[in-house]
Amino acid sequence: MKCVVLYDSAPDVLTTAPLHFPAHKARLDDFHSRGVLLMVGTFANPVEEGSMAIFTTREAAEEFVKDDPFVVNGVVRSWTIREWNEILTP
Repeated sequence: MKCVVLYDSAPDVLTTAPLHFPAHKARLDDFHSRGVLLMVGTFANPVEEGSMAIFTTREAAEEFVKDDPFVVNGVVRSWTIREWNEILTP
C-alpha cells in the first residue's frame, strides 16, 4: 500500500509557486532522502490539473502536507491523500 497526495493548484499558482519553490524543494529532497517520498510531479497542465506525489505511508504523506510551504502559503487550494494499491505486472 502506498499513499498518493493530490494537490489542486490555487488560481495564482504561476506567480506564487516560484516564491515558495526553494523551501518546497528542500522538503521534497528531505523526504526523498529519508526514503518515504518515491515520486512527485505536475500533470501536463499544472494550473488546471495540479500535481501528485507518492509516499510509502500515510503517515509520511500527512507529515509532508502538514508543513509543506506550498500548502502553508496557499500555492495549492486543496489537497487529498488517497491510499493506493500498487500492482506490478510482469
